[in-house]
Amino acid sequence: MADMTALAAEVREGTGTGAARQTRRAGRVPCIIYGNKEDSMLISIDPKDLQKQLRGPGFFSRVFEVEVGGQKHRVLARDLQIDPVTDRPIHVDFMRFSATTRLNIDVQVVFINQEECPGLKRGGVLNVVRHTIEMRCKPDAIPESITVNLAGMDIGDSIHISSIELPEDAELIITDRDFTIATIAAPSLLVEAEDEAEEVAAVAVGAAGEDAEGDDKVEGDDKAEGDKK
Repeated sequence: MADMTALAAEVREGTGTGAARQTRRAGRVPCIIYGNKEDSMLISIDPKDLQKQLRGPGFFSRVFEVEVGGQKHRVLARDLQIDPVTDRPIHVDFMRFSATTRLNIDVQVVFINQEECPGLKRGGVLNVVRHTIEMRCKPDAIPESITVNLAGMDIGDSIHISSIELPEDAELIITDRDFTIATIAAPSLLVEAEDEAEEVAAVAVGAAGEDAEGDDKVEGDDKAEGDKK
């Protein structure tokens, strides 16, 4: 079950771009809370508090309890606007939810037991195909992560979604195929060595063929000279 994160906010006055700019000049980040058949609420958040939450994983899959004027709102972040120059957040949309709400959420994939993976010990490389898995679940049941166990995996092995134990009360969005999450790829040096070995073998086969043709030609010339005598 998803943990709830407390976040303090203040009511802000005015609507539109001008009011939002004024909020930013005052050193706050303008936000909005909407949804669940309730009136929207314009709020602002301390940028330091928001930056702290953004540095952690799963910002959009985390349940926030936003307190405004003594009233608490359980919400999910649904949209985040970032300043293209400073890379700082300039607006956040928070959505209220009910007990019946089900959402599409990207859940982070976490890999464990790398030290027990023979393929990685032999110099293989973990090739991550999907860093997140899209799932549909209730906001109160959002899994923190999907765990992939690498123990016993060797070079050339693949991890598919069918081999992963999924959280309760959560369903996959993609159900028409057994998609790949990651593979254990051969190290580049090994691939290069195999390619060089194949080239050497090909050259050797070519040289053997040329020698065989040369022998046939000599035998033919000797036979012709013998016939002339």
